[in-house]
Amino acid sequence: MIAAFARRLPFYYGWVVVAVVFVTMAFGVNARTAFSLVFPPILAEFGWDRGATAGAFSFGFVVSATLSPTLGRLMDRYGPAAVMEFGVLATASGLLLSTLATQPWHIYATLGVLVGGGSVCLGYSGQSLFLPGWFVRRRGLATAIGFSGVGIGSIVLLPWMQGLIEATGWRSALQILGVLLIIVVAPINLLLRRRPQDLGLHQDGAASPTARRNIVNPAWAATDWTLARARRTGKFWWIALGYFGCLYSWYAVQVHQTKYLLENGFDAHTAAWALGAVSLAGIPGQIALGWLSDRIGREAVWAIGCFGFVLTYLALLALPLAPAAGLLWVIVLAQGMLGYGVTSVLGAVVLEIFEGAQFGLIFGVLMLGGLAGGAIGPLVTGVLHDLTGNYVLAFWLCVGTSVLSAIAIWQAAPRHIRSVRG
Repeated sequence: MIAAFARRLPFYYGWVVVAVVFVTMAFGVNARTAFSLVFPPILAEFGWDRGATAGAFSFGFVVSATLSPTLGRLMDRYGPAAVMEFGVLATASGLLLSTLATQPWHIYATLGVLVGGGSVCLGYSGQSLFLPGWFVRRRGLATAIGFSGVGIGSIVLLPWMQGLIEATGWRSALQILGVLLIIVVAPINLLLRRRPQDLGLHQDGAASPTARRNIVNPAWAATDWTLARARRTGKFWWIALGYFGCLYSWYAVQVHQTKYLLENGFDAHTAAWALGAVSLAGIPGQIALGWLSDRIGREAVWAIGCFGFVLTYLALLALPLAPAAGLLWVIVLAQGMLGYGVTSVLGAVVLEIFEGAQFGLIFGVLMLGGLAGGAIGPLVTGVLHDLTGNYVLAFWLCVGTSVLSAIAIWQAAPRHIRSVRG
């Protein structure tokens, strides 16, 4: 039995890494998402402008974008355990210190700088720097399972936090979430390593490093990709544009959805449920689309995810005309089951094009495009609302950025470097 377990250790440890990512994402990503729940009570308490207050969330993305290249360097040099522990410390500090806020800049410094900077380590960007490298044949599926922890965290944490906010206030809710990060997430991340080779293992649990690579362009795949070389290719800039458009649409709706639903006749519990249900719907959606990406390609799944955001915004635009539960379900399912599917290929798109020793740095710089979109989307959406008195123009702009993102990743074409078929 012991000998059999030893032979299967590569397989088992890869899925241990997936499990750690699952738990970390459940807490880390939702620590940032919780801004949508505390946004209304902060506005009610302080009476600040909506656009200026939402700007704290956007400012967090500016900080994330600034840290992204450094994050890639740190991952390449020190590995995921050190990066994740830094993320826990920063995020928990931001949540705890935000409860002392009395001025707008306090929210910017805590929920913006600390939570934004810390959660980029714990979230999709940080995990995509190492998790896809543990797998080849199951890359999309394994990444999707790890990232689906966001859905479990959302459906459990967000409604629970909404109840805490109503019962004891937004400050106590953030304090409890900060403490949970420290006692749950910090210890398990000590198990992480950047590559299976760091433990003498191989990708996909193989007995030898001979997993099929399905290389379509041998010359490209054999290139020692550095950041300088990558930046001289069109694929690099297509990926940056695709990431920008997708995260613009993603976080514009995430920040403003709760307030928009409240303004269109839904109560606070329904709005909080919808926010959590999106991520819950993302669990089967991410896993199914991750599995599908291992068969039809990464860019095809990315296009499906962008189509989900298009459907989301069309349903949101129709909501004032007919504020029915049916449209709310369209919003939830289109975001979660389709839109969130892009996360299963977020790292795979770059890894299959620019795999090499500097992958972390290349991915970190490329995420500048995505994080810039995540920063600008909520801010522009809030400002356009303040200028026009509604979300119509802002939501149509998000439809356009979703379509642009799908086109850009299709042009990057990872299928022309490494095919998933075979």
